[in-house]
Amino acid sequence: MREGGTRITGVLLLIPKVFQDERGFFKETFVKSRYADFGIRANFIQDNISFSRKSVLRGLHGDPEMSKLVQVLRGEAFDVVVDARPESATFGQWESFTLTESNHHQIYVPEGCLHGYLALSEDVVFSYKQTAEYEANREVGVLWCDEDLAIAWPLAAEPIVSAKDRGNARFRDVFG
Repeated sequence: MREGGTRITGVLLLIPKVFQDERGFFKETFVKSRYADFGIRANFIQDNISFSRKSVLRGLHGDPEMSKLVQVLRGEAFDVVVDARPESATFGQWESFTLTESNHHQIYVPEGCLHGYLALSEDVVFSYKQTAEYEANREVGVLWCDEDLAIAWPLAAEPIVSAKDRGNARFRDVFG
C-alpha cells in the first residue's frame, strides 16, 4: 500500500497492492494496522454499497461525526471531497479524484468533510466504510452545483440527481 498526495488536510489517497495474474486479482481493502501506518486510526462500524447508472450524481453529503473510506468496485467515478471543517486551513476547498475498478484507489474522507461522486461509466458499484452509523439528523447536504464551490464536474449532460440532493442548501448558507 502507498499513499498519494492530496491538497485537503486529512484527506488521503490510498493505493492498495494488487496481486494480479491470469485468474484475476486479489487485494486487501482494509487492514487496520496498515491503515494506521498512514494515520487512519478510525473505528469503522458500518459498510455500504451503492449502485449508480451513468450520469448519476450523489452528493454532496457529510456528517461531522463520520469518516469514510470509499472506493469503486465496478466502473468509474469522479469523486469529490469538500473541506467543511471551519477550523481547517483548507476550509471551503474541494479536490477531485478518479476512482475506477482498475486503478483500485481509495479515498479516506475525514469527519466533517463533504463527499459526492458522479458515475462516469454505464454502471458504478461504490463502497463506503464508515466510522458512524448513518443518522439523518446529523447529515449535512450541500448543493452539488453550488457556484461558490465551483466544482468542475465532468458533465456531458444534465446529471441524474435525487430530489433530496436537488434541495440541498448552498455551502455558505450551511457553513457561513
